[in-house]
Amino acid sequence: PHTGDKKYQHETRDGDVVKGVYSLHEADGTIRTVHYSADKHSGFNAEVRREGHAQHIQLAQHEHHH
Repeated sequence: PHTGDKKYQHETRDGDVVKGVYSLHEADGTIRTVHYSADKHSGFNAEVRREGHAQHIQLAQHEHHH
């Protein structure tokens, strides 16, 4: 199903070694990129990078009058 989020994925296999990368746009505006590899000897290993600056949404403050 189409989820509406922006993402990228690529994976390769060479024998028992799997290597890949995926990235996705986070809700705060940053991009998370994960480079990973997995094999029987080393298990699963991942390096995560975050790019860009988080955009925090300011919620409107309501004034209360008594």
